[in-house]
Amino acid sequence: MTKLSVNINKIATLRNARGGNFPDLLKTAIDCERFGAQGITVHPRPDERHIRYKDVEDLKSIVTTEFNIEGYPSKSFIELVCKVKPAQVTLVPDPPDAITSNAGWDTIKNESFLIDTTTEFKKHGIRVSIFIDTDVNNIRNAAKTGANRVELYTESYAKNFTVNKETAIAPFIKAAIAANELGLGLNAGHDLNLDNLNYFVQKIPNLLEVSIGHALICDALYFGLENTIQMYLKQIQISA
Repeated sequence: MTKLSVNINKIATLRNARGGNFPDLLKTAIDCERFGAQGITVHPRPDERHIRYKDVEDLKSIVTTEFNIEGYPSKSFIELVCKVKPAQVTLVPDPPDAITSNAGWDTIKNESFLIDTTTEFKKHGIRVSIFIDTDVNNIRNAAKTGANRVELYTESYAKNFTVNKETAIAPFIKAAIAANELGLGLNAGHDLNLDNLNYFVQKIPNLLEVSIGHALICDALYFGLENTIQMYLKQIQISA
């Protein structure tokens, strides 16, 4: 069964807009779990424009499902993650000023760096996932880093889904097969939503987790958080 991890960055963005603690990020995480989410994802960035490093530490004490921390493995990020010890860390090649994740790792060019980083996290008992495009050579090299999983960057799928869903999904199926053959666990995320999620889960073999934030929080403005999480879970479950 594919798990749903809710990315709560947008809740932090809304909170920070007024400088207080409303909406309450910790309460939102607790409620997401209570409403059925099987994981909580955060992506702290150096400028702390949404998730703050203190948020990450506070969340660790209250998250009872899988806690996933995404980010570029800078020195401060590595120190934070090793201190908090989440269930999973997802390594993302974001420059500090990136608005959102916009590419996967070149695991060939960055092999040595990723090996060292992965080794450090695994020493602390943290599962490591590498954010990656569908290039099969990159996926093969990801296996050499010692990572446990890869997270497929799904923006191109989401963009092309409304044009031709068979064409949109094809490279992701090939990537998933390659990951499965290499013994890499498979996650996915970026621009997945209520329109394209079901088809993706149907077609991708052995998909362990989807991380969804922006679309889910936007939908929650109309449907409410509990209803929205249940709607996303239904899209996953009716594919099983």
